[in-house]
This record gives sequence, C-alpha cells and structure tokens, in this order.
Amino acid sequence: MTACTVIGLGEAGATYAAALVAAGHSVTGFDPVAPATPAGVTRAVTAAAACAGADIVLVLTGAGAARSVAQECLPVLPAGSCYADFTSSSPQVMQELGQLPSAARFADVAILGPVPTQGARTPLMVSGPGSRAVAELLSPLGADVEIADGEPGAAMAHKLLRSVLMKGMASVVVEAVTAGRAAGLEDWIRAQIARQLAGDGHAVIDRFLTGTAKHALRRSKEMQDTAGYLSELGVPAEMTAASATALTRMAQETVPAAPALR
Repeated sequence: MTACTVIGLGEAGATYAAALVAAGHSVTGFDPVAPATPAGVTRAVTAAAACAGADIVLVLTGAGAARSVAQECLPVLPAGSCYADFTSSSPQVMQELGQLPSAARFADVAILGPVPTQGARTPLMVSGPGSRAVAELLSPLGADVEIADGEPGAAMAHKLLRSVLMKGMASVVVEAVTAGRAAGLEDWIRAQIARQLAGDGHAVIDRFLTGTAKHALRRSKEMQDTAGYLSELGVPAEMTAASATALTRMAQETVPAAPALR
C-alpha cells in the first residue's frame, strides 16, 4: 500500500483519488473549494498537512496554483517521496519547479485525454526523476504511462504541441457544426467531418502540408467569404477568420521575391 496525497479534488483529482482508494492505497486529499471528498479519502485542512508522510503527491490543481502548491508542499515531503505535477503549466514552469529544493523526485505529468470519459485509464506522458514512481503507481489502474526522455517540462512540451491539434480541431468542429445547424445542414457537415477524420492519417497530413501553402492565396479569399457567410447565419466565426488570416500570411510568405534592380 502506498501513502498517496492528491492536491486538488475537482473532477480529475477526485477521479484519481477514488481509483487509488479502490486499488487499496491510503489516500489523503486537499482542496480549498471542492465541496465533496471521495469516499475513503482523508481530507486535510492544508496542502502541507496533506503531504506529511506521503510516498507520492499528485497535484491536480489549475496551472496558476502550481508554484504556490509546490512551494508549500515540497519542503514537508519525506526524503525519497515523489512529487508529480499534473497541472497544465508551461514547460518552463515545470523546469523551474523541478529545480526547487526537495524536488529530487519531481515528475512532470501530461494528461493526454479526457479524464471525465476515460477516468484513471487516461493515457499519460511523464518526464523527470519521479517518472518511474508515477508509472508504477498509475499503470496498475489501467493507464498507459509513457516516460518521455528529458528533464521536467519534456512531457508538457509534448502535450502543448498536441493541444495545437486537439483544441484547435475541436474548436473548428464546434464552429462547423454550429454553422451547419444554423444553415439546416448539420447532418451533412457532420458526415463531411467524419469522412475527413477517417482513412490514412499520414496522407491527410501530407496533403495539408503541401496543398495549404500552394493554394494559400485562393483559400484565404474563400475563408474570408466563409466568415462573411457565418456572420449572415448569426454564427461566431473566430476559427474561420483566424484561418483566413493564417492563409493570407502563408500566401505572402510564398510570393517569390522581386528581382533586384540593376
């Protein structure tokens, strides 16, 4: 049995805390605002008190609290304990936290999926000296834990690159389906999206990389017109307008330089 501490008992933190209790571990939690405490979790009155005697600490707060939580908790951890930061902090912040005193077994943990739907089985990427301890604790819960090469911050660098795709794609899909619904064509646009997400992913990537730059000028005008159409439908068009701006930039970057005058 491992003495675990979970700082942050919101949706994700409560999920991991409950799973650790179910796996037979001793779990102490702390959260200054969450109204409920998962069954079997001992709730402490401060973050520091929650960490006393812990073998491993999982921090699942907002990124804005990462520094203050680390500064409060790291000094009270027993020697050899692992401190695992699951917050979506920048790679630079993770590097800084990993250099704090008492952070000898610091782990930078990136959550690579939706915890509300996948629970404690959500895939993770971990970096830093505490990576092995995190993998040994959470892999038995069903999580696919990948250890990234490098120091703290390496895992988060991977996650933020993934977010460019995942969060951007999600926003585009929401905008497209909302516009389709307003135009009375939701089923049709849903089918178009599903078709694009299926098939040979690498071929689609290559097509995007080659075709976008090649046809950027024409496509930028098309997206400007598309943004105008969404406006007529009364639908927000932030992603469409951003695409038009990006395509305009790419078109300008690919214009051949004018020959030098003699």
